[in-house]
Amino acid sequence: MSITRPINHEISSLSAVFVSVLSVCVCVCVCGCEGLGSTGRVQVILFLAGSGGLLPNETTFAKLLQKQGYTTGIVGKWHLGVNCESRNDHCHHPNNHGFDFFYGLPFTNFNDCKPGAGKGVLVDVQETLWQISVLLTLASLTLLAARASGLLRVSWTLVAFLAAMSLLSFAVWFVPFELLRTWNCIIMRNGEVVEQPLKLETLNARLMSEAERFVERHKDGPFLLFLSLAHVHTPLFVSEGILCLITGRMMETIARLGLSEKTLMYFTSDHGGHIEEGPKGGWNGIYRGGKAMGGWEGGIRVPGIFRWPGRLNPGREVAEPTSLMDVFPTVVKLAGGALPEDRILDGRDLMPLLEGRTNRSQHEFMFHYCGMYLNAVRWHPPDSESIFKVHFFTPNFSLAGAVGCYHTGVCMCHRPFVTYHNPPLVFELSRDPSESRPLSPDTEPRLAEVLERVKRAVTEHRRTLAPVEKQLTWTKVLWKPWLQPCCGTFPFCSCEESNHTSAAAE
Repeated sequence: MSITRPINHEISSLSAVFVSVLSVCVCVCVCGCEGLGSTGRVQVILFLAGSGGLLPNETTFAKLLQKQGYTTGIVGKWHLGVNCESRNDHCHHPNNHGFDFFYGLPFTNFNDCKPGAGKGVLVDVQETLWQISVLLTLASLTLLAARASGLLRVSWTLVAFLAAMSLLSFAVWFVPFELLRTWNCIIMRNGEVVEQPLKLETLNARLMSEAERFVERHKDGPFLLFLSLAHVHTPLFVSEGILCLITGRMMETIARLGLSEKTLMYFTSDHGGHIEEGPKGGWNGIYRGGKAMGGWEGGIRVPGIFRWPGRLNPGREVAEPTSLMDVFPTVVKLAGGALPEDRILDGRDLMPLLEGRTNRSQHEFMFHYCGMYLNAVRWHPPDSESIFKVHFFTPNFSLAGAVGCYHTGVCMCHRPFVTYHNPPLVFELSRDPSESRPLSPDTEPRLAEVLERVKRAVTEHRRTLAPVEKQLTWTKVLWKPWLQPCCGTFPFCSCEESNHTSAAAE
């Protein structure tokens, strides 16, 4: 992400580039994206033609930076919905959430996007629908044969009914699922679909070119760029000469344009490696767990690398706990904007910590959610170097002895896929970062105090929450043909971006 603003007499403007290695696009909202927590198996948006997504009334840092005169752009993955009621209302689209420019995937890079990589959306539902279709077809053919041979007196009405049901069940399976690559795997430039389905082989080169050109077009004014990469997500794919050089190319572009001392760059990810995918899913080192595990360190601890020559000292390491929600107040304050006063902000300004003006994070407590469920709480007592983590529940790993949810491919957040703990499990992360030794009264004299203080903090935290419309219900996430983005006449949606290097008009 790139952001530029007047900050003092010596530095005329500030730019920020946020390079995000994401498998699911980070919600750039005030306190997390309202309504996008899950209470069941559906943890993300499954169909681009669903009606769920980032609510139109949500406040993003991009909206606030627009008010400060910034040109804002997002290149890469969005995965926060597109439409609400009609094909082109774009109520969830980035252009409706503070981004002047968008180029990339309004969905994400699922297995279905790569031919031969398998399926990744409701695989068990697909198998059930297929089996129902086969059974109904066999039943109608059997009755037809029995009638024709005179073995049974079967009415044509029954045969026609079974045949119709067979066709219907086949359509319910084939149209949304077997054509999923066409429906979900597309590229948009602002509100226009420019490629359907997308071509993975050249995707990263195009994303990088679009990001570079965005910076070049706006080098003389304040801008913000959110670059959300696709190539680290499974299925992995090889791009033409780009791979992991993307970050270096962005740094070179900033330097070539003379913007280095005006530009804050932040490289990060949204969660740990997907361990159920094996070696290609990533590696989380000593930390337990991985992607979709809202409590274990391997699921939530990610690298964060900041670069701002002339403002941040290179080589400095910060071991204090921070959050991606800290991006919001940090960039808004740097841009000279005002933070919303009508809500509680979970994020904290990172600049005092990054500049060394303080050695302690402003987060005494951090609340770690798995879907809509409070999974764990981290407490960093003001009078101690200890960092306690309290787990209210943990995912049920399988197969036997595994550290992952291999039976479902990804861990779930609800019963019966989790085990609640009473009393909760407590770990001291400064001494046990791999969370392998739960504390007991014998090993931690403060254990009762920790549990009581965290309990009070949870009560206070929950008072700040208000119910909102859920966006990941079945009625919201299932495929709706009237909402399907299409670059032709629906359902004949097919197009290829003719010139991968053409400049984009905003």
